[in-house]
Amino acid sequence: MVMAYPTLLLQSFFFFFLLPCLSSSCPEYQKQALLQFKSSILAIHSSFHALDSWNSSSSNCCLWDKVTCSSPSNSTSSVVIELHLSNLFAWLMPSNLLAPLFLIRSLRVLDLSSNHLSGELPEEIGNLTKLNSLDLKGNLLTVEIPFWLFDFKDLQSLLLGGNSLTWNNNMKVVPKCSLLILSLRSCGLQGEIPEWISTQTNLSVLDLSMNQLHGPFPQWLAEFQTLSVLILSHNKLSGSLPTALFQSSQLYILALSHNNFSGELPENIGDAKFLGVLMLDSNNYSGPIPQSISQISSLVFLDLSRNRLSGNIFPVFDRQMTLLYADFSSNQFSGEVPTTFPPNIGTLSLGSNKFSGALPSNLTKLRNLERLELQDNNISGELPNSLLQISYLQVLNLRNNYLQGSIPKTFSNLQNLRILDLSSNNLTGEIPIEFVNNLTGMIEAPPNQTSLIPNLPVVITFPSSPAFGTEFAVNELIVNWKKSKQGLSSHNIDMYFLLDLSNNQLSSEIPASLGALKMFNLSFNKLFGKIPASLGDLQNVEGLDLSHNKLSGPIPIAFTKLQQLTTLDVSNNKLTGQIPIGGQMNTMADPNFYANNSGLCGFQIRVPCPGDSPPAPKLQEHYNKKEPWILREAMAIGYPVGFLLTIGIIFLAGYFNPSPPSNSRRRHRHHPHRLIRQRI
Repeated sequence: MVMAYPTLLLQSFFFFFLLPCLSSSCPEYQKQALLQFKSSILAIHSSFHALDSWNSSSSNCCLWDKVTCSSPSNSTSSVVIELHLSNLFAWLMPSNLLAPLFLIRSLRVLDLSSNHLSGELPEEIGNLTKLNSLDLKGNLLTVEIPFWLFDFKDLQSLLLGGNSLTWNNNMKVVPKCSLLILSLRSCGLQGEIPEWISTQTNLSVLDLSMNQLHGPFPQWLAEFQTLSVLILSHNKLSGSLPTALFQSSQLYILALSHNNFSGELPENIGDAKFLGVLMLDSNNYSGPIPQSISQISSLVFLDLSRNRLSGNIFPVFDRQMTLLYADFSSNQFSGEVPTTFPPNIGTLSLGSNKFSGALPSNLTKLRNLERLELQDNNISGELPNSLLQISYLQVLNLRNNYLQGSIPKTFSNLQNLRILDLSSNNLTGEIPIEFVNNLTGMIEAPPNQTSLIPNLPVVITFPSSPAFGTEFAVNELIVNWKKSKQGLSSHNIDMYFLLDLSNNQLSSEIPASLGALKMFNLSFNKLFGKIPASLGDLQNVEGLDLSHNKLSGPIPIAFTKLQQLTTLDVSNNKLTGQIPIGGQMNTMADPNFYANNSGLCGFQIRVPCPGDSPPAPKLQEHYNKKEPWILREAMAIGYPVGFLLTIGIIFLAGYFNPSPPSNSRRRHRHHPHRLIRQRI
């Protein structure tokens, strides 16, 4: 009896753990199909390693990476039911290489997204009659979307977006499936939103973005109560939004940007209680923002930019809201700068409106702000010291306003600041040394610095179908970059360090210490003194603009160390001496960027410097020394020969032509200039 318990325990372990592993091996033909697929890839790219676990020495393909098998039952063994093969290839792959996979007819989930697959959509997919989810988005597949894709009775998820597929608008679709997820992004859809979609009453995700759809927003689509995600951006849809759209209890993402929608936003927009992402930018909406929008407690991402919205009263957002990103730029809002946002907001863009008055002191209650944009408004007054209390601030854009006074020394406490644009204002005084030396966000670029929101990833899960994931990019930050306005992508904005104080009335010497800047613009001020040699330590600087000041002395030799420099403008100063030679300075050869500096010289502006050695005489100059002797010889021979030829021609002309009347001859003699005009 002592050994009975351990024996029973071993038997139980064998039955519950080892026996399923021994009996759950996938069928041999499915294993061979997968190996054939891998072999066809290796025949093209022998260095392919993403499927190294797929090998003939392993008898059970259910244990391979990216393969999922069914659980064995009493009557059947395991079979392959899911293949998750996204992002396998970084090179072009013909779609006919997929053929072996279509022999595995037990497949329910097939994910081949983002694989650079090219060619036609393989017809053999039709063999997979048990398909529940087909994901082919983000490839290079071509030709027309076949109607038989909608004949899979069990199909719940179909993602074809991001290919070069086309849609036959004359094709009558009668789906046999009941879809939960449908993505036809960039599939050539034209005309109005297809009405056959109205039959998909269980639809939770619909993405028809980046097509040529036009017409009004369908009432039947607005009344869908199952939709969680609706993405119709980048089309030509028009008209107003139905109020029924915001009565949904499921809607979480609504993206209608880049269309031609117009009219006022519905007053009941706040009824969409579960709305987390609302993107209505780049349309023609007008009127005020409905006050009810502040009632959407789950709102995280709000973009109403580039419309014709107006008004001077902003909604008062609840302090408990989770709003992280709000963009109201490029509208016609007026009045004082609003501060009625939840304290946790990270990005607030109010640029290109008509806001006026001083910067409000209670901006500091937005203590988690990382990006504040107020450019292109009518804001006046001085820069408040209170801004330093927003300690997480990394981007501050106040370009093109009416700010005046000096730059506060306390700005140096904004130690996370990496992009500061105060250009095109009326700022006066000096550039504080403390202001520059202590901006550690621009100097040290600490690796653990909190990153700005680059994008908003969203994942929607379903109990019986694969999750749907998408991503919404934050709008670019527009700055004056290398002599023109450019957008800095939100994906890598944390790589940039920019200080723009141009177009002000600053009058001082340039501070000697400046950190990891990529762009430094002090143009159109009243700065004087010499250019600090320490600017040559800006190892990462790509653009340096010191033009239109009163700077004197030479351009520092240290500028030859600026290996990243692509734009340098020192025009309209009082600089003297030789332009440095070496490194990137040899490529800074546009004379316009040195213009109106009467004391500069160098090959970049084609002005020789005193003491430059004269160039070696060229071969042509050697021959030119012989020209006087050659000319004398030619003259000695040419004059007699020419005289004899002239006499001969006159003699022959008189011999063969009758003499003209005497009065005619006198006319030509007395007025030779008339004959010349006629010949000309």
